[in-house]
Amino acid sequence: MGKDIEVGPQGGFSAKDYNDPPPTPLIDAEEFGKWSFYRAIIAEFIATLLFLYITVLTVIGYKSQSDTLKGGDQCGGVGILGIAWAFGGMIFVLVYCTAGISGGHINPAVTFGLFLARKVSLPRAVLYIVAQSLGAICGCGLVKSFQSALYTNYGGGANGLADGYSKGTGLAAEIIGTFVLVYTVFSATDPKRNARDSHVPVLAPLPIGFAVFMVHLATIPITGTGINPARSFGAAVIYNNEKAWDDHWIFWVGPFIGAAIAALYHQYILRAGAVKALGSFRSSSNI
Repeated sequence: MGKDIEVGPQGGFSAKDYNDPPPTPLIDAEEFGKWSFYRAIIAEFIATLLFLYITVLTVIGYKSQSDTLKGGDQCGGVGILGIAWAFGGMIFVLVYCTAGISGGHINPAVTFGLFLARKVSLPRAVLYIVAQSLGAICGCGLVKSFQSALYTNYGGGANGLADGYSKGTGLAAEIIGTFVLVYTVFSATDPKRNARDSHVPVLAPLPIGFAVFMVHLATIPITGTGINPARSFGAAVIYNNEKAWDDHWIFWVGPFIGAAIAALYHQYILRAGAVKALGSFRSSSNI
């Protein structure tokens, strides 16, 4: 338990309690006997399915509308801005809908970062990632079943390294982009921040959705923007073209590295986890 300060209704200041939840056990056997555990896994599956369905449809729709070789208008469709809004907007909607059920991860990199921060157990993290990956595959499968010709002709929304960029650049873009996202997730859901800033209403899904939107604007020209291994994996599996698999490792390694850096930065620097651990160690040594 800790104390923080908030602005009172008359402009004064009052003490505000906040609770830091204890670290989640690495393996929590009790989870397996709870319906809420399985409900959360189902929620992650459905949310990722819907995420890929809407966003991949938006991508291939834009490509078909702007294809001048087939009567399209080069300035037609939603453009990169619209694609970025589709990804960011869907994350906002889906995190809002599922946060109270599963935490609204919808992304293996987010799950991995929260696991490193001891926010979720290992079995939950593994099953979330499996559910997210399967949901992404099913979402892309729905898109292909509805728009088979367009899906095949316009790349199926699969991520890939753009011409003129090295693998190192693509990897760096994915690391930095995922760092922005996962750092935002930690900041928006931080119990200490919520206590300190309780006089400022902040809807957590909003900054998370905006982070996805901004990262897409920056990195669509480089990698098509992965920052979500399930999103990249689902599109690659259904499109199943050699180009989709060429640099696929970037879209797993980059996001996982970015998530790990964000978790360490937030937990051990911003929240001073390393200092607290050292202080606790020194206190126990003096006993």
